[in-house]
Amino acid sequence: MGNFAIRELEMGLKIIEPFFTEDNRGYFLKSYEKDIYRELGIENELSEVFESYSHKDVIRGIHFQTKNPQIKIVRAVTGKILDVAVDLRKDSETFGKWFSVELSAENRLSLYIPKGFGHGFRVLSENAIVSYQCIGKYEKGSDTGIVWNDKTLAINWGIENPIVSERDNALMRLAEYVKVMN
Repeated sequence: MGNFAIRELEMGLKIIEPFFTEDNRGYFLKSYEKDIYRELGIENELSEVFESYSHKDVIRGIHFQTKNPQIKIVRAVTGKILDVAVDLRKDSETFGKWFSVELSAENRLSLYIPKGFGHGFRVLSENAIVSYQCIGKYEKGSDTGIVWNDKTLAINWGIENPIVSERDNALMRLAEYVKVMN
């Protein structure tokens, strides 16, 4: 076992392809192994692992921590999502740029999101269970985000009227984030 693969993407993002095998009984998938992650250059001292269940056209995000940002490794366990990462590293050449990728139970891919990025997703299937592996301690007091429809970011979610929580609709705009972080 251990046939993991990594594809480097722009802005330091990575796609992780897990070990996967299938036969007449079903399948076996290993999405994490500490030593293999280390060999592939992925920091991997997991702090927490959680999942969310969401319905079609739900958008969650764009979330991040202002202090002690977390690394996230995101995977759709069931269903299909449009996963979005936004570069919020203020000294980065790609600050304010976003990247999206479809993650699904079928493609079994994970998106590795480094520290300093905001994260969100839209559910494309009838429902989806999304797993998050987080590296770095959760800090409730610095947990915040940028509103999903910020005009400066202009993320193409592919939907005009998504289902969004009150909290996510009340998040700050990128311009406010810039002021707060200076």
